Formats: sequence, structure tokens, C-alpha cells
Amino acid sequence: MQLSIRHETVYRYTAPLSYTIQQLRVSPRIEPQQHVLSWRIATVGNQHQFIDAFDNVSHMLTITGLHDEVRIAAEGVVEVSALDRGRLAGKEIFSPLVFTVPTRLTVPSRAVHEFAARHLHHDTRSHALLTLAEAIRDNVAYQSGATEVTTTASDALHLGQGVCQDHAHLFLACCHAHNIPVRYVSGYIDPGDTSHAASHAWVDVWVEESDFSGWVSIDVTHARYADESHCRLAIGRDYDSAAPVRGVRHGGGTESLSVNVQVSSSQAMS
Repeated sequence: MQLSIRHETVYRYTAPLSYTIQQLRVSPRIEPQQHVLSWRIATVGNQHQFIDAFDNVSHMLTITGLHDEVRIAAEGVVEVSALDRGRLAGKEIFSPLVFTVPTRLTVPSRAVHEFAARHLHHDTRSHALLTLAEAIRDNVAYQSGATEVTTTASDALHLGQGVCQDHAHLFLACCHAHNIPVRYVSGYIDPGDTSHAASHAWVDVWVEESDFSGWVSIDVTHARYADESHCRLAIGRDYDSAAPVRGVRHGGGTESLSVNVQVSSSQAMS
């Protein structure tokens, strides 16, 4: 599958800024199942590319001089191969135990522990983890605008509403309750005829089965394995460590943000 992607982020300010620094994770990861055919990031200022602690392709953007807008446009074409039941190939650069540590957004509360006990039962096989995804989908209704990027997994469970980020965080928190390695994934999905946004988040979870031991990628929002409709940007412990754009500024007054993501697909030529 070839995914054509355009992701534009625009920050506008009521007063001029004198300095902006942003860490960008808007370039597809280098992984066996996805191949970048073309990709560019257009913005003013200086970009410095580097690989972050989780092996994500990242850029440090710095803008100096007076400015009242920051516009970041990433676009290109990525060829994504189908996955066998969400199973990821490739050599790991560190132990999966790195991803057993909860964060502020994913620490399991008592309610999360109880939810995990009902729907997971310490089972690390794929079908059990899909059952957990189904329970999260059924108990946290997809509702755009119901939560914020600072909403925790336990808050989303209590509210009973959220978006893909909240579904992923709750899945992470449930796995943390049972000490199962799990990581957050940010990226894009071809939404097809659904109403869900093209900018997406899901999880990789470590499974132990008779014929496979490794990472399996699960789209919690849709309660299914990730497949060739998913383009992976970054992995991390939660949204904070895999966010597409994060940074600080000097000056600027009040900030407004607009994000537009477009994804379309076509069959790759053999």
C-alpha cells in the first residue's frame, strides 16, 4: 500500500515571538515494513536532523528574529507492507522492559487495575490483548474534543470518552498494571470511509506465544491489528515522548493552533 500524506501544523500568535525551538517527530520511522519513497519538511528557520532515544527520526527546529506564525508542513509518500497479525520484524536496540515503566499519563489507578483484571488476566497472547482493546473501545467512546493532551488514562476511563490517544494510554496503563511491556505509537492512518482523523495513535505490545515472541502492533481505537493502512512516525512511553511537535517559545502573547492532516492510499506497483 502506498500512503500519500500531508501534515500541516500552524501556530499563530497575538504578539511577535523572538525565538522558537521545536522538536519535530513528523518523519516516518525507518522500519522493515515501511519504505519512504519521498518526504520533506517545509518550514522557516533551521532544521537539524537527529535520532532520538527511541530511535525516532527527529528534527530540532529553531527560528530566530521576530515572527508571529510558525508553519510546519510535512508531506510525502510511504510504501507500507502488510503485517502478519500485527507482528513487527526488526532487531531491538534495547530491552522491552524499558517499556514497563508507567508515566504521569499512564500510571494505573485503582479503577484501571480493576478494569485490567476484568479484561486482561495477565495473558500476553495476541487474542487476549485484542480482547482488552475491544473492552477499551466499548467503554471509552470515541469523541473528538472530549479530552486534552494532558488527560490521563484513568481520567479517560472515568469520563468514558476520548480519542485514539486516550485509548492508547488506557491500554498502556492496563498493561503496566500487569507488568507487560507496551509502547505508544504516533503516526497516520488511511481513514477510508470512517470519521476518524488521519492523524492517529496506537500501541505496540510485547507478546509471548508458542510461535512468536516480540512486538505486536494493535490499533486500540479500531480493536484490530495495525496493518498496511498505518504509517508509523514515532514510538515512546506515551504521547509526551512521541508527540509530532513539542517545544518552547519566547514572547508571542496568546497562541492558537490549527492542524490539517490528509492521507490517501493506492495500491503499490509490483
